[in-house]
Amino acid sequence: MDSLKKNKDFQNVYRNGKSYADKYLVMYVLENGLESNRIGISVSKKVGNSVVRHHLTRLLRESYRLHEEMFHSGWDIVVIVRVSAKNEGYHKLKSSLLHLSNLHGII
Repeated sequence: MDSLKKNKDFQNVYRNGKSYADKYLVMYVLENGLESNRIGISVSKKVGNSVVRHHLTRLLRESYRLHEEMFHSGWDIVVIVRVSAKNEGYHKLKSSLLHLSNLHGII
């Protein structure tokens, strides 16, 4: 699993990608022409302190990692965590991630 790290990569996905959202997450996807997917997770300070934000990031990374074989290759994926996800557990975030991926047609 590769990560999106550079701001310009995130901006490119925001500008040129498609987005779907649900109660907990917003997901942007854009084809990247590579063999693998790159995933970026964005959690704003509105969601909580750094402990909360890192916890949510780890939950999402892990749910992606465990279901990675379901995803089609060649996508840049940016996931934005909404404030409503703050107190949710792994299973809610996982099903939200998979639901949005399904809407995008990348699984």
